[in-house]
Amino acid sequence: MKPPARLQLLIEEGLIDSVVRQLMSGKEAMVFVVRCGDETRCAKIYKEATQRSFRQAVDYTENRKVKNTRTARAIGRGSKFGRQEQEAAWQSAEVDALYRLAAAGVRVPRPYNFCDGVLLMELVTDAHGDAAPRLNDVDFAPGQALQHHATLIKEVVRMLCAGVVHGDLSEFNILLAHTAGVDGADGVDEPVIIDLPQAVDAAGNNHAQRMLLRDVANLRDFFGQFAPELLTTQYGPEMWHLYQAGLLSNELVLTGRFERAQANVDMQAVLREIDDARAEDAARRLRMQTALT
Repeated sequence: MKPPARLQLLIEEGLIDSVVRQLMSGKEAMVFVVRCGDETRCAKIYKEATQRSFRQAVDYTENRKVKNTRTARAIGRGSKFGRQEQEAAWQSAEVDALYRLAAAGVRVPRPYNFCDGVLLMELVTDAHGDAAPRLNDVDFAPGQALQHHATLIKEVVRMLCAGVVHGDLSEFNILLAHTAGVDGADGVDEPVIIDLPQAVDAAGNNHAQRMLLRDVANLRDFFGQFAPELLTTQYGPEMWHLYQAGLLSNELVLTGRFERAQANVDMQAVLREIDDARAEDAARRLRMQTALT
């Protein structure tokens, strides 16, 4: 096929040899199967902000680090340079997350290169060497659903221990890869987490808790179709509670049960706070009137 312009540049740079076919087109990017020497990989071309249908970037980019204060000011003003830098930061976020999570042992596609808004990474495959299916394209027996759910809960814990929340995790961005067995043994299918440009810092983003709970709830609801006993589990709240308490670790076995503490409300204290706030506001208004006269 004729290479898209941005992939043609990579061919000219010698980073890829040819484009095999388009694999998918999503809300944030287009993905192509490419050849690099003897290997087949995939190339993810990020769409410009004006072409993306993803509308919640503010929540995801909160507290993301930028190069320097000049860049931060430009982004805050919304200047042309600021928009360019913000777009570059958005695109590179997935690369940073992939390297960070791979180092933490999370099963994500192996990144190879990032150049001019194109991410070259591992092509995740099935037992036949074709592109691996997404979870939403697969039906599971109850035992398989329980197994994959348990695996993914461990992966989410591993991500959280590395300080990362996916932010958009669901059956639509998890692939079911096949790993060949050794010495003729049967291989195994394992989930691989993809699509990470919206990943957020667990400690630095005020929306991280809400996003984590939604990610885990998405896993529960999807696999609960095949194993209904999962629908009553509370892995998300349990996970976040342990994380906030500094007790979460990759070795910890979660129970899926969580009961929120029912604290008694001191209504007298609440009323005192309200009265104090009213008194402070009245004093402020009086000072303003005095200053005007």
